[in-house]
Amino acid sequence: MQASTITERVQWVGAVDWNRRLFDDLIPLPEGTSYNAYLVRGSEQTALIDAVDPSLQNALLEALESVPKLDYLVCQHVEQDHAGAIPRVLARYPEAAVLCSAKAGPMIADHLHVAPNRIRTVADGEAVSLGDRTLRFVYTPWVHWPETLSTLLPEERILFTCDFFGSHFATSRLFAGNDRAVLDAAARYYAEIMMPFRPAIRNNLKRIEGLDFGIIAPSHGPLHDQPGLILDAYRDWVSDRLANRVVIPYVSMHGSTEAMVDHLVRALADRGVASEKFNLTVTDLGRLAMSLLDAATLVIGTSTVHLGAHPSVVHAAYVANAIRPKLKHAAIIGSYGWATKVPEQLAAMIPNLKVDLLGTVLCKGLPRTEDRAALDALADTIRERHAALGLL
Repeated sequence: MQASTITERVQWVGAVDWNRRLFDDLIPLPEGTSYNAYLVRGSEQTALIDAVDPSLQNALLEALESVPKLDYLVCQHVEQDHAGAIPRVLARYPEAAVLCSAKAGPMIADHLHVAPNRIRTVADGEAVSLGDRTLRFVYTPWVHWPETLSTLLPEERILFTCDFFGSHFATSRLFAGNDRAVLDAAARYYAEIMMPFRPAIRNNLKRIEGLDFGIIAPSHGPLHDQPGLILDAYRDWVSDRLANRVVIPYVSMHGSTEAMVDHLVRALADRGVASEKFNLTVTDLGRLAMSLLDAATLVIGTSTVHLGAHPSVVHAAYVANAIRPKLKHAAIIGSYGWATKVPEQLAAMIPNLKVDLLGTVLCKGLPRTEDRAALDALADTIRERHAALGLL
């Protein structure tokens, strides 16, 4: 893989994973991804910022072929997709030291089996000179692991942020510009990975506000050469702003639950409330996570399977609970054949959501007139709650 020039002293030496379609055996990657690594050359010393996923480590080593000496390898985040190739890089450059946060040091030794004498921890705010270029480290924990840090290269006005501000977006372009597709990929990335850490991200945004940079260089996706766009997006995502929208993930085994969902969608529209429905048998969970990013209300729809929710609904409820969107309200609708324990099961699965449960509407078999009336009443309640939040 060829290195790409960002500035005279900074090169991209990462790898583009065009064909990867699943991350962590969990997260869909419809646009592939990249593992960004950066080579910084000072007048006296040279540093590599982050590595790549082990599956593409040969691309990194090829990009470094013309680099005779490496003094530092900055590990901003110990997860394998950024740190997995570190042992190979250290084997090629036996004089190189790994620079990392205090919490990352033991993790690098444990996860990657790097000898402790190759690891040097840096303090928050510490600067390391490369001669006429400087690496200044800023602790940015919980984006999305506890050990993460960012690195400012003040002479080039570049802030390297690893997963912070990243996007799973495979492209040959270095820079995002104002491409809406990159911002959409960043929104998906935030929703799937960063959203549980919203309070920490708020703090980290404040930490970097006073820094002088013109480029944000994450370790996934294109670089942000118009950093105000991604910064404004993150400020919105971590804010308390909600949308007048109801998200309805559902499974309907024999059509009853889908009939209820469709009735509720129409009833909400008649009351000025937007909604998005997601058939979980075909839905990309990343799209569902994006919809939950600022939605005010979640309505879970499910058929009953052996007294409980459909397994796909259980999975979606688990994911929603894990990513902790800023929802205010939730409800449960669905159908059953002879008996059900769906309400108790699902309510117990979403304690992290901190929502007001607006009730349940369950029908035996196909929905009847009284079931549709109950759905209308639920739509009335949702409208009232959204109005109280100032969303209407």
